Amino acid sequence: MKSVRKALRDGSLEKDTYERLTCAECGKNLKTKNDPDEIGTVRACPDCGGEWKEIR
Repeated sequence: MKSVRKALRDGSLEKDTYERLTCAECGKNLKTKNDPDEIGTVRACPDCGGEWKEIR
């Protein structure tokens, strides 16, 4: 699973005008999946199923 920062750099993810993360492949806004045992959050695309880890 790639990090959000790396995916933004390589073009897998994009930010729209409101700073929301969108999948570059399908253009859908990413959903958030929180796991209480993990540090950070997992961002997932509802269409293609891609997942990226976001650490804040």
